[in-house]
Amino acid sequence: MTAPASPHRVLVLNSGSSSVKYQLLDMRDNSRLAVGLVERIGEETSRLVHTLLAGGENKRERTGPIADHDAALKAVAEELAQDGLGLDSPELAAIGHRVVHGGLRFTAPTIITDEVMAEIDRLIPVAPLHNPANLTGIRTARALRPDLPQVAVFDTAFHTTMPEYAARYAIDVETADAHRIRRYGFHGTSHAYVSRRTAALLGKDPSEVNVIVLHLGNGASASAVAGGRCVDTSMGLTPLEGLVMGTRSGDIDAAVTFHLRRVAGMSTDDIDELLNKKSGLVGLCGDNDMREIRRRVDEGDERARLAFDIYIHRLKKYIGAYYAVLGRVDAIAFTAGVGENAAPVREAAIAGLEELGLVLDAERNAVRSHEPRLISADHARIAVAVVPTDEELEIAQQTFELVNA
Repeated sequence: MTAPASPHRVLVLNSGSSSVKYQLLDMRDNSRLAVGLVERIGEETSRLVHTLLAGGENKRERTGPIADHDAALKAVAEELAQDGLGLDSPELAAIGHRVVHGGLRFTAPTIITDEVMAEIDRLIPVAPLHNPANLTGIRTARALRPDLPQVAVFDTAFHTTMPEYAARYAIDVETADAHRIRRYGFHGTSHAYVSRRTAALLGKDPSEVNVIVLHLGNGASASAVAGGRCVDTSMGLTPLEGLVMGTRSGDIDAAVTFHLRRVAGMSTDDIDELLNKKSGLVGLCGDNDMREIRRRVDEGDERARLAFDIYIHRLKKYIGAYYAVLGRVDAIAFTAGVGENAAPVREAAIAGLEELGLVLDAERNAVRSHEPRLISADHARIAVAVVPTDEELEIAQQTFELVNA
């Protein structure tokens, strides 16, 4: 009699304030069995889109009110069960949860316990938009499968290897420590995955390679990765610091906030909304979609041109800064929605850096592909790569490795 296969599936959950993204993966070959999204949770117009990928793509959609995350995850469980992939399956090894902020305590994927949840809750003041939603998803999933290992994979974990001189702000130490003020960094699962994939693209072990990773989406961040370890990253206490983003300002003189409070009479909440939701590309030109901005640039729109130039200028500054931090750079990797798809952004970011050993091949840069690839010229000293990120696979792999350790 054939012995049953050991559990080999991982469900990855990314719970937002009004949405749940999910993927079910088979870790024997890293294939996706099903993916989906529940959005507008709590509204009359809630929508669940579920796609079965095992055995051929089959997409289903349901609309109508989904009251809360508990109802959302139960709906997801129903969709998976309809495909024979239910949460009660003995093949399900664990559920992996994306958690945005893990502070300094969580430096690796962690089995979720009541104590772990309490610490995630204590970190809410430094991640007020994300950690509460992450916790809601965890509570619901634990209620649905209390017997199953649940793992938290933290966006901040990859960046906890930063040395103190890179992680600390130059403010009073006692005040900083009392209020957990330091640079944590985000998009860590993406930076970890892309830096390793870039090393593989070069035919080397991650420990042998220094990489600058540029995660360019609506949220954007850069990291300097030396031998597989993050030594600096652009986001800080919150995801506001660093590069120009879709709606976030990135780096800004802190005194701007005092000026707006004193001179413009803006409240703390007003300034928060301005810098996080009404700045960046959308604040500069009214659009945060790089495709639309490029179309406007090509038509001669000066506001769009200025927004694009500011975006590229900040990007170049971080490339140069991280080149200096690393001392030796083997590759620069572009990833995420803009980084993977916007050839003009990659071209503009690298242009003029030939003296640093960075030269693009125009034909390679123009290619659209879902595969990791080099876009640098053959004679370039430093490789330039496009590496599609896969945060869900990274979460699944970290989860599966932990529960099988």
